[in-house]
Amino acid sequence: MNPATDKKWWHDAVVYQIYPRSFMDANGDGIGDLAGIIQRLDYLQRLGVNVIWLSPVFSSPMDDNGYDISDYQDIAPEFGTLAEMEQLIAEAGKRDIRILMDLVVNHTSDEHPWFVEARRSLDNPYRDFYIWRQPAADGGPPNDFRSYFGGSGWEYDAATGEYYFHQFSRKQPDLNWENPRVQAEVHKMMNWWLDKGIGGFRMDVIDLIGKEVDAQIMTNGARLHPLLQEMNRATFGGRDLLTVGETWSATPETARLYSDPAREELSMVFQFEHITQTWDDEAGKWRSRPFCLAAFKAITDKWQLGLADSGWNSLFWNNHDLPRAVSKFGDPGRYRVESAKMLATALHGLKGTPYVYQGEEIGMTNVRFERIDQYRDIESLNLYRERTAAGVTHEQMLAGIHANGRDNARTPMQWSGEANAGFTRGTPWIEVNPNHDRINVAAALDDPDSVFYHYQRLIRLRKAHPVLVYGDYQPLLSEHPQVFAYQRRLGDQRLLVVCNFFAGRASLTLPAGLQQQAGEVLISNYAPRDHWRGELELQPYEAFMVLLDEAAG
Repeated sequence: MNPATDKKWWHDAVVYQIYPRSFMDANGDGIGDLAGIIQRLDYLQRLGVNVIWLSPVFSSPMDDNGYDISDYQDIAPEFGTLAEMEQLIAEAGKRDIRILMDLVVNHTSDEHPWFVEARRSLDNPYRDFYIWRQPAADGGPPNDFRSYFGGSGWEYDAATGEYYFHQFSRKQPDLNWENPRVQAEVHKMMNWWLDKGIGGFRMDVIDLIGKEVDAQIMTNGARLHPLLQEMNRATFGGRDLLTVGETWSATPETARLYSDPAREELSMVFQFEHITQTWDDEAGKWRSRPFCLAAFKAITDKWQLGLADSGWNSLFWNNHDLPRAVSKFGDPGRYRVESAKMLATALHGLKGTPYVYQGEEIGMTNVRFERIDQYRDIESLNLYRERTAAGVTHEQMLAGIHANGRDNARTPMQWSGEANAGFTRGTPWIEVNPNHDRINVAAALDDPDSVFYHYQRLIRLRKAHPVLVYGDYQPLLSEHPQVFAYQRRLGDQRLLVVCNFFAGRASLTLPAGLQQQAGEVLISNYAPRDHWRGELELQPYEAFMVLLDEAAG
């Protein structure tokens, strides 16, 4: 990528993800809403972010907390009104913040008018908006595909005598993207939102829309990229927007297919290889493996170098589906603040667009509910029932949910140490994390050395130093068992990032080429260093970033 000619507004942007149900409740019903987000825009402006990725707020029966959409062109009443959505777009714009809508078009709700019509009869005009098959010879499902939420991926419809396909909940039937009418309707809806002034789309499980159901090829089907190129031409391609696809199946090679500007598909994708390396090979995320720094460094190198010249990386530790970063990769106890700052430094120094999940900027942690009825996530609840029935113990399943369950990210945003963390004056839809009396926004804003201000400084550094945005990534100390280090280089500019990923002290010697360098420590999570040459001893979770003098070396 040539930074002189290929610059985009989102290259130096930082995206903040909001899970609306848990962010801020303005009307006291226990559910976060658009009015609550509007109330907190000044806070986000203070943090310095440029984009809000808004998890779905469309009309929905909320079987999967809004990822089951019944009307793409209206707002769920618990979140507010279409007028409030338009107000949010306008108020965010006044603060130089753009809104990224969460586009869920692999599937709809079974209460969407298209599906309501589709199941009326075999010859209904909307029948082919979805994927239907005759029962197998024994009357059972057409094949043995398992839903990602547990159980069969096929649901029998007694009224018409056929099965419909769903990769997620049975209330989330998959759209048939081979039908040109589906494509046309989705494109029309997308343009309707774009005309309202949003900044683009986050595209939920977008790698699934090219599926070949009968062959059980769910990701990277032959039609996937042609469908995305057609979507680009029909909607956002002629506009200056950010589009990011959720692609659990992506490799650096396929990520270039999505995000190489010459291919005219998406701006970037989310890949999850650094996440899944902590999952068990057989049990998946429900049984964790210890974090392996060597594996993490190899994965980071692969993606940073793989997308160095074409495509673009998205950078993230957590989101609404994943555990809290400091609980997963850091130390939520003694070194919570230090490790949260270290993780931020390690990520924001990389090449790509950083994403901050709500509460990450104050070091929020996982929650440990002891009863299954305290959880709300459909995935956790379904898999708990299925696996305990198969012999997995309650304790084993709770251990997996404590480590990786989606509700870790969905407990209410901790605004203060007051009742319900200042999130609501009512009863919250899910219990707040008991540690909100210590970990909250009010306390963070009162502490000049808090995690919040570390994030704020990192976001400002990205705006001030092009080397952070466009510099080449060069790994350092690849064999070191405790330290993740790299440098970024743009012309004569060089930036050094050093991070200790562990609670123990770490000794290291930087490569000879960096030994004689002078420079400025831009940020550190301990007292600023007066040197970074010779033999170094890092404190637990210590991290720092140095802008090396251009004249040196």
